[in-house]
Amino acid sequence: MLSAFDDAIGDGVHVISVSSAPDEVPSRSPYFLRDPVAIGAFHAVERGITVVAGAGNTGPDPASVFNDAPWIITVGASTIDRVFRADVVLGGGGGVQGEVLRLIKFILVFHLVNYTNGQPSLFCGLVNCSDCQQDSLKREKTEGKIVICEVKGKDPTINLLTQANEVQGKGGLGMILVDDVTRRVAEYSGDFPVTVVSSREAVKLKSYLNITVDPLATILPTVTVGNYRPAPQVSYFSTRGPSVNLPNIIKPDVIAPGVSILAAWIGDDSESTPKGRKPPSFNIISGTSVSCPHVAGAVAAIKNAQPSFSPFAIKSAIMTTAFVTNNVGSLITTDAGEEATPYDLGAGELNPTGSLNPGLVYEATTTDHLLFLCYYGYDTATVRLISRVARSLNFSCPLDSSPDLVSHLNYPSMAVRLAPNQTRTIGRVLTNVASDGKWSYTATVRFGGGSTEGLRSDVAVKVSPERLCFTNKGERHLFNVTFMSTGSVDVDRVVFGWITWTNPRFKVRSPFVILGSTA
Repeated sequence: MLSAFDDAIGDGVHVISVSSAPDEVPSRSPYFLRDPVAIGAFHAVERGITVVAGAGNTGPDPASVFNDAPWIITVGASTIDRVFRADVVLGGGGGVQGEVLRLIKFILVFHLVNYTNGQPSLFCGLVNCSDCQQDSLKREKTEGKIVICEVKGKDPTINLLTQANEVQGKGGLGMILVDDVTRRVAEYSGDFPVTVVSSREAVKLKSYLNITVDPLATILPTVTVGNYRPAPQVSYFSTRGPSVNLPNIIKPDVIAPGVSILAAWIGDDSESTPKGRKPPSFNIISGTSVSCPHVAGAVAAIKNAQPSFSPFAIKSAIMTTAFVTNNVGSLITTDAGEEATPYDLGAGELNPTGSLNPGLVYEATTTDHLLFLCYYGYDTATVRLISRVARSLNFSCPLDSSPDLVSHLNYPSMAVRLAPNQTRTIGRVLTNVASDGKWSYTATVRFGGGSTEGLRSDVAVKVSPERLCFTNKGERHLFNVTFMSTGSVDVDRVVFGWITWTNPRFKVRSPFVILGSTA
């Protein structure tokens, strides 16, 4: 990995896209010293190269985010306004909506057999075979039928192809999978008739089974449906914050399209190619590995439009212009329908055109990130080992370094720990990157959950000054954000919100997180 970074740096690239993540979230110490992506990215960023990396695919569990170093743009995955529908037509004339990606055209009608109730005495030797896991079904009950299976919750040991292979291997002619978690990701099922339906849609299916002696069904071929609403949503698999290693920095930074994305593919993939077809040059896959390149492309566009932008200015431009609303005008949700928080989507959904001209940016330098390493807990010798800039500057860590000082990094988002009856103030510096002329911005504070004021019963957030005026391009102004808690703040409570600087032309938005603390 480090060799690949060195080669890219030597080639003189402007952006590095890393669609890779570790197998598990590393323990806190000595985290960065054994993370090749973090170290390689640091070497690239201190040479002016922007590094974008996928946040990982082990969501939606909290504290699962990868590639969380503050010098990396960490990207989660969102859905788009296109779905691949593979509906079911029931023998009684009703229909059930399903989703899957299948490349066959024929339509056949088959008998149904329902495994969703388990019934081990009739169908299998397992305690519960409703999920149709490997070696769970009996051929005499499945042969020649469409099998209905169900997954409750998230089980990483089971996937669609494993289930489809079990059904097909026991003579089944098709599978209807009931799965609320994975249904919004149209997985590829090869040439075997499969569809995935929600538990809500499955009610129609089970009702038909209960009143029909000889139930029949047809799984229709996949069709593309555009203008799907609501979109985007945060995908279930996209990893979530907070960062185990960096609770004082919000990760992921942004989300971008990462579900059922059509893109170039290796030309010799015979394993997943349907029988009788040549390996394709394009494929449709899902993951933060495909959301990450969307942001890398936006980075290249920004660098072309704003050649003087540093990697930190580019990150700021992407984060502060991100969308927080969907195509029905509501706040972006998770694919479970819950309002997304900054731990789900970071600053929001990538806005590739708005980020070309952000108005203001939160600028930083390599020295700022050397200080971060000191605040994180590394000593001067270790920081110099990581960074050539630290060695050339004979850099030394401040004596008063502490993890709480990470909140003072000039980052486009904010996270602070707050104990009951405590007040904390952190500073940020905004740089004008718009043209010369008078630009006046006003700050507003909005909490999550629909509150539109910077006041709550347990916490308050105040921006000072509330108005910033810029005249020249490159002009900088400092502002402070004061976070105040009352005695009623819950130690385990997390409060989310946004601080937005606006004028008639620009909107510069930053998410914040307040973490309950005992001290």
